[in-house]
Amino acid sequence: MRKQKVYIDTSVISHLQAADVPDKEKDTKLLWAEFGFGRFEPQISNVTFSELESCPEPKLTYLLERVEEIQYAFLTETDESDSLVDEYKKHGVLPENNLNDLRHIAVATTNQCDYIISWNFKHFVNINVINRVIAVNKLNGYGDILILPPTMLLSQED
Repeated sequence: MRKQKVYIDTSVISHLQAADVPDKEKDTKLLWAEFGFGRFEPQISNVTFSELESCPEPKLTYLLERVEEIQYAFLTETDESDSLVDEYKKHGVLPENNLNDLRHIAVATTNQCDYIISWNFKHFVNINVINRVIAVNKLNGYGDILILPPTMLLSQED
């Protein structure tokens, strides 16, 4: 059975150090451990790294060190993902001022990720956005992609 490809958006990485939301920080660190066990294939894009650059030091260094702890595939934008962003804009998946969010979704979709994980409940983990993404993806010949909070991927302990 193939491992599921999990696209990690910037909000997840930034919650590896988020004392102001300890539950999210704890769950993100638990997920990081799951990545270490090899249950999933983590995917991180140039969009994510570009957004991380706006983090202040020393948080930026800390986050980049944590990213290096996991084995991930590095994804980059392509003409195909750029075209899909245009389709998302055309169909109103998100307002145009959310371009980076659309770029994340397009890169994950064109690289056949199974999931996008995010703590961004306004622009990602939102049933209206998820349904629009699924519809536009179907119109353009892509498979479904689920957009979930990190907690949905954690192993359940009895």
